[in-house]
Formats: sequence, structure tokens, C-alpha cells
Amino acid sequence: MKTKIILFIFALTSTYMMGQRKLADKFFENYSYIKAIELYEEAVKKGDSSEHVLTRLGDCYYNNSKTKEAAMWYGAALKKYDDVNPEYIYKYIQTQRSLDNYVEANKWLEKFKEIQSGDSRGKEYNKNNIDIYKELEESEGDVIVEIENLPINTKYSDFGSFVYNGELYFASARNTDEKKKYGWNDEPFLDIYQVNVKITDGKREFGTSDFIKAEKINTEYHEASVAITTDGKTIYFTRDNVDKRNKLGYDKKGTSHLKLYKADLVGEQWENIVELPFNDNYYSTGHPALSADNKKLYFVSDREGGIGQTDIYEVDILGDNNYSEPRNLGEKINTEGREMFPFVSKDSIFYFSSDGYLGLGLLDIYKSNIITDEEAEPVNMGAPYNSGYDDFAYFNNGDKKTGYFSSDREGGQGNDDIYGFKAEKCKQIIEGIARDKKTNEILAGVEVKLINKTGKIVETITTSSDGAFKFEADCNKSYTVLGSREDYKDDKVEVNTDNVNEKVHNADLYLQPLIDNDQIVINPIFFDFDKWNIRTDAEYELENIVDVMREHPQMIIKIESHTDSRGSDSYNLKLSDRRAKSTRDYLISRGISPERIESAIGYGETQLLNKCSNKVKCTEEEHQLNRRSYFYILKD
Repeated sequence: MKTKIILFIFALTSTYMMGQRKLADKFFENYSYIKAIELYEEAVKKGDSSEHVLTRLGDCYYNNSKTKEAAMWYGAALKKYDDVNPEYIYKYIQTQRSLDNYVEANKWLEKFKEIQSGDSRGKEYNKNNIDIYKELEESEGDVIVEIENLPINTKYSDFGSFVYNGELYFASARNTDEKKKYGWNDEPFLDIYQVNVKITDGKREFGTSDFIKAEKINTEYHEASVAITTDGKTIYFTRDNVDKRNKLGYDKKGTSHLKLYKADLVGEQWENIVELPFNDNYYSTGHPALSADNKKLYFVSDREGGIGQTDIYEVDILGDNNYSEPRNLGEKINTEGREMFPFVSKDSIFYFSSDGYLGLGLLDIYKSNIITDEEAEPVNMGAPYNSGYDDFAYFNNGDKKTGYFSSDREGGQGNDDIYGFKAEKCKQIIEGIARDKKTNEILAGVEVKLINKTGKIVETITTSSDGAFKFEADCNKSYTVLGSREDYKDDKVEVNTDNVNEKVHNADLYLQPLIDNDQIVINPIFFDFDKWNIRTDAEYELENIVDVMREHPQMIIKIESHTDSRGSDSYNLKLSDRRAKSTRDYLISRGISPERIESAIGYGETQLLNKCSNKVKCTEEEHQLNRRSYFYILKD
């Protein structure tokens, strides 16, 4: 995000230097980041690569969501200096997430956790975080979310949607008639606009956007972020600290903070603008949101006593411009980072944006049941609501199927853009028939499992006489269909669903019989050269023998082992015998009674299956045919 209304900034202590650096600091402290970048970069060219200059450059780009450039300057500071402020480490982590450099992000998150052991943001570290990032990049499996960059966006900042009675209210810096520009991003100051919106057959149709219907809400400075009561009679909005003379008010350090105001609907115009009593000249208060019953007002502030850089608070609305004392929503919502843009849906789900939790980079959108369950944990909304950039200002129309959010992600029309979304349930079918691989006969009694990519068994079906199975699966997911039946080797099919609703995937299973006439048939058992110890891959195959013998407790077998002709006859005879007995010993170690294995004998190269005897030139595949083990059934 690129405007002060979107990002609250604490005053940063700096040591003033002479010349250009001192001038750059002055612009930085007045949020004129574009000019500050120019001056700091000139200072670097002249040899000033101090920690102060490098991290300030990182901040200038970070605050304008230019994560590639921010990562470069933060990285330069971390490489050169050992004791960089942990906040810059966390910002570097955020930029790496934004750039999909999850390995690098995780490495520094581990360091951040070591340095800031009490910081909740460090608690997010886990060696498996990279897998979590990948999951967040995927849409929710049972929901297909289509997003649309709205035609009302401009090349300037447009963000923050609220819809009431067919009118969409939003903030925009498009008013180029206003000569004043904001040094943060060199754009005009923000105003509140509204536009009529209709949804026909799932498609949005917009009228012509214009200033909000109020003569006194928009000023020469920032206005944004509205919330309107359900009766449509009261609007809350954010504004710069503007006095009665339409002049900015400042604190003792020369900083102008944000404040909350409200106005009443008189006819078709918003009138009677009143400042809310819990504002203050020494900290910012903004981003209003109302509870579903309109009895509470939520807002964002950097006031003293908070948990992080900006926290979300609530007050009770008592009437006549009276409110309870502000209450911090606590550690189940707020972190040491930035929590912003609250929104409460009609079913009292609490939505907000934060950079203090494990996310895809910068601000991500979260949802929580905190209103009905004080112990509820926030849940990242994942893609496509979230990206590697700032994603914020979520709003839905009450049905959870349509709504809006804002983002400065790549591919937009301007700095910040408003995106409409449409979410629909999406399901697909995975079906098939289980058959005997050798005879192609339909198999009943096959246990078929649907397993997701984390290894969790989603559903299990046992086939009947028709051998058929059928699962309902989520869209955009990866599954394994696994078929098992006694006296058969398992078979599995990988299925990747896409985003086409009700699509059918075929996953026929072909199970290889383990018993063929008088033998238990498994894949070849391999041994390392000149060795007879049982390898892991051989153990895996021998487990099929174990399963069959457990299913048939009266079965008695004998084991034969054969080699190819390479090597001396006597050596091969001894080697194959050792391998046969190693195979027998493994089966006994798995609980098979020794009495059930009548013999385990090696025959060396005495029973070749082809022409490849001594001194006959053969291919590796021909030699492989002679390296084999047999498991003969003597009694069942």
C-alpha cells in the first residue's frame, strides 16, 4: 500500500547527519518517500552505506510496496551489519515472502525467533513453513474464487469498498484537479467516492463514479475507509486531522495523525460531521467497522499501550456521540506487527489484514470467530484473496459469495486497486472400477481409499460385485486413490482435480494377484553387488509375502534364489544360498514361524532361463531375467 491512510507509521528516531543525509531524513520523517529515495540513493553513491541509510532506503521502498527494491536494501544492511534492529529483519522476511523466496524467509524467521524470543511473530517459525506457504498459494479446495479488477479503478490508488443500498463507497487519489500531492507516493490526496453497482447474472455493472454525496466530507487532505449503519442514517469515515479552518493539525513533533468522524444522512446528503471523542492529536485512529448489530465500532490505532505497531480496538456505541473506553482486541487478533482494516460480516465473522502472522508477504487478509469465541485463532484466507503484496479492506455482501478486497498486486491498473470476487462451491467426481490385472475380471471386496496430499484418508469405500467406486472430491487438489485386497498387490492412481465444477475423473484400479498357481509372485528382490543383506526396497516387496502368509496361516512355502552367469559357478552358488537364507530370516523376523518355511536354497546359475551362460554376451536386461527369487507354495 502506498498512502498514509493505509499504513500508520511510528516516528523513527534518527541521528541527523550533515548535508544530503540530513535532508533525506527530513523528507523521510514527513513521509515524502519518493524524494527521500532520491536523496538516500545519492548518499549511497557518495559512499554512505551506513546502517541508517540502507535501512531507510529499505523502508522507503517497503512503505511503497516495492518489495524487490526493499529486499535489496534490507539485505545489504543485514549482510554488512550484525546487530540490525529486529524490525528490519522482520521486514526483510516479509519482502522475501512477497518474492516467493520462502527458503530465505524461513531462514531469517528462525534467526528472528532467536533474537525476539517473546515476539509472537517469531512463534510462527516451523521447519515445515515452506509447505504451508505453498498451501496458502492454492485456492480453498471446495471453493472456486474468481476475482475481477474493477473497471472503476484508475492509475492512482483506489481501495476500501463498502456497499450500501446499491452504492459502492471507496477511496481514491484520482482527483488530479487538486494541485496538492502527497509526498508518500507523489499522488493526489485521497477522497471518498461512490458509484452505483448492479449485479446481473453474476456480472457487475457500474455507473459513473463521483464524489460522495456530501459537501463537507472531502477536504484538501485524506479521507477514506467508511462504514455505514444498517439503517443507512450514519456514516463513519477516516480523515486527516483537519481543523475548522480546513487546516491540518499537528502534534508537537510536526506529525498530523488520522482521526475518525461520523455524519448523518439528511435527505440525500451527509451532514452534521462530528469528530469522535476518543481521537487524539498524538496518535492515529481510523479504519472504522461496525458489528453486525451496530452496537460496537471497531477501529485501528497506534495509541500507547497497544501490542504492536497498529492494533484493532473496539468501543461500545452508547448514543449521542458517547462511547465506552476503547478496548484492545487482544493477542488473538493483534500482534507486534500491523493489524488493519477490520470488517464484520452479517454472521459476525471478523475479517482483518495483518503482516504479523504467517502469510504470503506484506499484509494478508484473515478471518476469525473472535466475536463468538474469544479463543478463536485467525485463519489466513489464502489465494487468490492474498498474494505476495498488500491485500486488505475485505468486504462481503452478506452471502459470502460476492464482495470486494483491495490489493497492490502485480497486474493492476494503478497503485492500489479494488477487486471484486465471486466464490462458488466446486466439487468433482473421482470414480472407477477395480479389476484383476492378470485376468481383467471385476473385483469385489476391494478397499478403496481416497487420500489427500498430506496423507489423510478422506474416505474409504469397499467395492461390491460390480467393482465400482465413486468419491466426491474438492477442486484444485491432489489425491491418491489406493486399492487393497487380500492376496493382491495394492494399486494406486494419482488424480489432480482442476477448477471445472462437476468434472469426472476416471481412476480404474488394476490389482496384481500375489498368488499365481503354486507361487507367491512379487517384484524382483534386488541385492547390492556381492552382498546378501536385505535392502529397504527388498523389504518393501517381501512385506507382500508376509501379508499373504498371515492371511493363510496354514500356508507352507519354500524359497529359491538364482543368479546370472557372471562370476564363478561355485561363488554364485554360495552367494545365492546366502541370499535365500537372508530372505527366509527376514520373513521369520516379521513373525512368520520357521516351520512354515520348509527350505531356503540358492541354485546359483544352474537354472538359467535363457542363453546367457558363461562367456555368452548378453544385455543387462537378459542377465536380469536370470537374477530372481521364487516363493513356492507347498501347502495352503
